[in-house]
Amino acid sequence: MADSDDPKSLTIASRQQPASADRVPCKECPLIHCRGLSAPDEGQRAWIEAFKSSEARYVRGEQVLRQGVRATRLFTVLEGVLIRYRLLEDGRRQIVNFLFPGDLVGLQAAFEAELTHSVEAMTDVRLCVFPRDRFFDLAVSHPKLSFDLTWMAAREEAALEDHLVSLGQRNAQERLAYLAVFLVQRGAATGVSREGTLRLTVTQSQIADMLGLSLVHTNRSLQALRRLKLVDWTLSTISVHDMEAARSFAQMDGDPYIPRPYI
Repeated sequence: MADSDDPKSLTIASRQQPASADRVPCKECPLIHCRGLSAPDEGQRAWIEAFKSSEARYVRGEQVLRQGVRATRLFTVLEGVLIRYRLLEDGRRQIVNFLFPGDLVGLQAAFEAELTHSVEAMTDVRLCVFPRDRFFDLAVSHPKLSFDLTWMAAREEAALEDHLVSLGQRNAQERLAYLAVFLVQRGAATGVSREGTLRLTVTQSQIADMLGLSLVHTNRSLQALRRLKLVDWTLSTISVHDMEAARSFAQMDGDPYIPRPYI
């Protein structure tokens, strides 16, 4: 499903809005209890609730945003995991990043411009929906929230920098160890993973699309990491047995995670 204004898309979108009784009040937001997130204060929550237009659900494999379409909405991830990716004209795909609870979806594109990427649900997801054209109201009414959004954008830029270093300088096994650590730690910070294990269905094709590897190279590298007892990556789970050892193997810096604000 794409974020589009054509009648078919609007019909699909309307089916995915839950009944108002199912809408989560901001004061009961499940993100408040995530150790890796910094919750807005009471006044900010009241403004966010007024800013929020609805909630939406998408099933695994469904598109939330589509490359080449002008977005009209922003989303905060309440539940689930998504991927952001870029398609080439011949169908090849580069996964750019993974989106976890608390992440803002749709602000990565320039205003009044077509999206240069797509966003797809990797699990069933639940999203808060905000009208994109009211973003400037937020900036004027709540400078602190506007600063938080700038901070979030800077943190995503830092994550993309790490991904670029991985693609350019790490070998295949190091790339896989880095990605496993990144995903498990992001999951732990937002309540998605526990005790070093993230339950998330990621195909070897998707891993290859993220890391720029062939399927054969991906498979061999996963087996090597399993033999080293660093990462056990199956179709449905990612387990990092020794986080420090995996970080050292991938030549990652000390844990950079800082609680993230969200709206």
